[in-house]
Amino acid sequence: MEKITSVVHWLCYSYYLYLFGYAGLFKVLQKPKMMTSMLSLGFDKTWTIWIGIAETIGAVALLAGVWNHQLKNAAVLFLFPFAVGALIAHFAHSEYKHFYNALIACVLSLCLLITEKHFKLFL
Repeated sequence: MEKITSVVHWLCYSYYLYLFGYAGLFKVLQKPKMMTSMLSLGFDKTWTIWIGIAETIGAVALLAGVWNHQLKNAAVLFLFPFAVGALIAHFAHSEYKHFYNALIACVLSLCLLITEKHFKLFL
């Protein structure tokens, strides 16, 4: 069971890193399709770049988290609001065909924290 949990964790991790890595870089590099999409959601160029920088920082921290599990957990907690924000923005603008990656990122955030053996949440 522990091996299955570990495989699930690292599969979720790799896709999570991919999602935020490309989304952040596309915003920072100002890819036309990403800039148009963000503009349609109400974010101008400045906000899009700042969001991209934050997502890229989170992705780099997530990547560094391979060697430091505390950094990985902090990166997931840092990126989770961006996933929720993207999901809400797509819903608010009735872009139901584009919300899948945001929904997947929200679910993966929870999956990563649940399957991380070095993460505990005390309420």
